[in-house]
Amino acid sequence: MKSFINVQDIGPLDKAMAEAFEIKNDRYKYQHLGKNKTLMMIFFNNSLRTRLSTQKAAMNLGMNVIVLDVNAGAWKLETERGVIMDGDKSEHLLEAIPVMGCYCDLIGVRSFAGLTDREYDYAETVLNQFIKYSGRPVFAMETATVHPLQAFADLITIEEHKTVERPKVVLTWAPHCRALPQAVPNSFAQWMNAADVDLVITHPEGYELDPKFIGNARVEYDQKKAFEGADFIYAKNWSNPGVTNPADYGKITSKDMSWTVDTEHMSWTNNGKFMHCLPVRRNLIVTDDVIESPNSLVIPEAANREISCSVVIKRMLEAL
Repeated sequence: MKSFINVQDIGPLDKAMAEAFEIKNDRYKYQHLGKNKTLMMIFFNNSLRTRLSTQKAAMNLGMNVIVLDVNAGAWKLETERGVIMDGDKSEHLLEAIPVMGCYCDLIGVRSFAGLTDREYDYAETVLNQFIKYSGRPVFAMETATVHPLQAFADLITIEEHKTVERPKVVLTWAPHCRALPQAVPNSFAQWMNAADVDLVITHPEGYELDPKFIGNARVEYDQKKAFEGADFIYAKNWSNPGVTNPADYGKITSKDMSWTVDTEHMSWTNNGKFMHCLPVRRNLIVTDDVIESPNSLVIPEAANREISCSVVIKRMLEAL
């Protein structure tokens, strides 16, 4: 595996899931693969779970780890071609990337959407420059449009906690005070479409995700109808994807607090489990009582980030 961005990159899901549970039973089984190998993790944006889980996964596999926070201690990087670099950016990404590649064997990149230029964000401009110029295998630690490590961990969590063979899984929009990217809901929808679940996506009108991520999911604008009989509720805010109105891309066009997941919402489900990628704004996305309930899976979900990342790094090491 030379790159990991979308669900297709992982190959057959049943094999990937079997590998995930094998690694969860023995996290150090493949430690020999990473001996004398180095992972470089590059962060253009803040991180808690992604940084910790990825570093732990690499260490479990015997790797050395270098962490570069581009916004703290590195030269400011220019990402655009053709600009006159007479501002505050001292180094161009096109020189920085191959230099980084000299010091490592694998590269993980975290770079969020700017939410001002949909075409630029959805072209995955920054990530694709790493793939093209680093000379190393590259995996996404969340990008402008996807977060595959999170979605893989979500699928592992659902598999562990499902009580029926084909559970009903609902991805629900919830209000937020800031404009957030669509990366997590995009990847969640993509991975659930590839899995054996009944996926329903619910959100206010105008918040439609890109069709390539919606896939075969059913879109339901009535949140109560969507929740009825659900086994898993995955709450996440996203800013307007600009699908129905490009001028709205990246904007907050709804702050409807009736979409906040509370006890009443969960009562519509089939004793549903609550999921969220974290960090979460309490009492905007979800109320205290729901996230603290026995049916909340946010901590096991976060723990599985170590497992999903271990599978991906293992696959990449095996391909070196």
